[in-house]
Amino acid sequence: MKKSLLALAVLGAFAGAANAQSSVTIYGIVDTGVVYQSKVATAAGGTGTKFGLNSGVIQGSRIGFKGVEDLGGGLSAVFNLEAGFANDTGALDDSKTSNTLFRRKSVVGLAGNFGTVLVGRQTDFADTISAYTAVNDFGGWVSNSGSGLDRLQGTRTNNSISYTTANLNGFTGNLMYGFGETAGQTSAGQSFGVGGKYDNGPLGLGVAYYQSKAGSTPSDTSLLAAANATSVSSLSSVSGNTAQKVLNVAASYQFGPARVYGNYSRVKQDLNNQANLTAVGVGSLTTVTNRTLARSNKADIYEIGTAYSLSPSLKLLAAVDHTRANFDGVSNKAKLTQVSLGTDYWLSKRTDLYAFLAYTKASDMVNPGVSDSTGTDGNQGAVAVGIRHKF
Repeated sequence: MKKSLLALAVLGAFAGAANAQSSVTIYGIVDTGVVYQSKVATAAGGTGTKFGLNSGVIQGSRIGFKGVEDLGGGLSAVFNLEAGFANDTGALDDSKTSNTLFRRKSVVGLAGNFGTVLVGRQTDFADTISAYTAVNDFGGWVSNSGSGLDRLQGTRTNNSISYTTANLNGFTGNLMYGFGETAGQTSAGQSFGVGGKYDNGPLGLGVAYYQSKAGSTPSDTSLLAAANATSVSSLSSVSGNTAQKVLNVAASYQFGPARVYGNYSRVKQDLNNQANLTAVGVGSLTTVTNRTLARSNKADIYEIGTAYSLSPSLKLLAAVDHTRANFDGVSNKAKLTQVSLGTDYWLSKRTDLYAFLAYTKASDMVNPGVSDSTGTDGNQGAVAVGIRHKF
């Protein structure tokens, strides 16, 4: 009897140790707000006001699974799967990537004192340094004014491998490569990125560079968005050509209760130039109605902002985003400006209420609006009131 009890105690100890060495966490965000916008394009060709219940005003609603297994010697196996959904309808959020369950993230890899290596579908380092920008506070509310184009909103790269260093006295570096997976043409569809950030007390600095090439199976998912924006059904006709080059530089500093920040991005999109578009059957971009930010061949994006803590629970937010874009065959430089104001009140560590205002103005290009396009240039006002819960 004593031997049996001893055996059970030993087995229980081993089971406890095994459980301690491996863990899986389920997490998520549910973010939904009531949004009002003026001058939204109508089916009849005019504009009108629009009220809607929008999912993911700040952060996309999602559910995720992440895990770690201790392999010993400081080495761990890690994974992260993350699916997006539209909380207002309950539908899978796969509008840009049909039938993709884990659209937001799907990675597995190894982590240790050397850093972390991940393989799968993941964002490049621009997503990491977005913590120093308005994306940290306003999220998707400022996406259409430029941060959706320069990858700060978190654009994914398929078939990719990344290496992120451990924290080296405040510095963290990152390298990424995306496989185009095209037989006989290694460069087709491939992408690569490099970035780094430095945190030292109140100071945060970040830089990221990303470049991709067109192909029949592009690793850069922004090429799929570009194809949709230009009605191009296949990118194979420009396979191997440079598609997008993006440089991001960001800085943030905490002055007591106020965080101030600024960033600059340059985006070049050779894929969208007039010669390539004409070759695949897309018409002239000289009219304003054809000039969307996604079709610009070059865009310079500037941002300044602040977040002021009135209390540990309440923040006042402000940001100004300004983009200047070039289009082939057009001499004037198009301009887009968005002024955003907001307040964020945390009811707890996991639940907050927010209220945002925005005014966007475009000249010589389509005003994309905060959530919905005006269909023309000109201005738009928008208001959002919502709730976000993290679990």
